[in-house]
Amino acid sequence: MTETVFIIDNDHSVRRSLSRLLRSEGIRNECFESAQAYEDRDLHNGVGCVLLDINMPGMSGIELQARLLERGHNLPVVFLTGHGDVSSSVTALKRGALDYLTKPVDEADLLRAVRHALKLHRRVLADARVRNAIRARIDALTPREREVMLQLITGMPNKLVADRLQIATKTAKVHRAHVMQKMGMRSVAELVHACHLAGIEPGAEFDR
Repeated sequence: MTETVFIIDNDHSVRRSLSRLLRSEGIRNECFESAQAYEDRDLHNGVGCVLLDINMPGMSGIELQARLLERGHNLPVVFLTGHGDVSSSVTALKRGALDYLTKPVDEADLLRAVRHALKLHRRVLADARVRNAIRARIDALTPREREVMLQLITGMPNKLVADRLQIATKTAKVHRAHVMQKMGMRSVAELVHACHLAGIEPGAEFDR
C-alpha cells in the first residue's frame, strides 16, 4: 500500500502549504480540516504518519490522539503547535507522539520529521509481520511441543526436558526435532531469538 502522510489542520492555508511541500518531495498526502473528519475515515493499514494540529475547534489534536490509541491506531503522530502550546506538546509526547514542530514550521524540519516517522512505521510494520509469522508457527505446534519449546529456550538439555515433563528422553528428542522443523529453526539460539521476537521469554507459560 502507498505510503501516506495525513495532514489534519483546520487552517486551509497550512494544509495547502504542507500538502504542496510534501508533493514536491514525492510524498503522497491527504488533508483533513478537522479531527472528526479524520476519525471518521477507515484506519490506514499501510505505512504512514499523521501531522496533527494540537489546537482545533471541536475535537483537539490531543483528544484525537487519545481516541486513535484506543482504536489501535499505530501511525506515528507529529504535532503541529503554536508557541503557546509547548506544555500540551509535552503531554502529547508522554502519550506516545513521535515529535512536535512549532508553527510556522521550518520546511527542512518538517521533511526530516516526516521521513523519520515513515521510516519508523515501516520498521514497526515489518516487525509485526515477522512477529505474526512466528506466532502462527507456534500456534501450529501441539500442546506438548509447546511445552518442550519453552524448556528448550531456557537452555535445558533433552534429559532435563524429559525429567521436567515426565517423559522419556527419546520422546523429548522427537518432540524437539518436531519443534525445530515446524518453527523452521536450525539451532536453539535461533529458536530463542524467534521466541523473543514473538514476545515469549524463558520462563513463560502457555494457557492450557
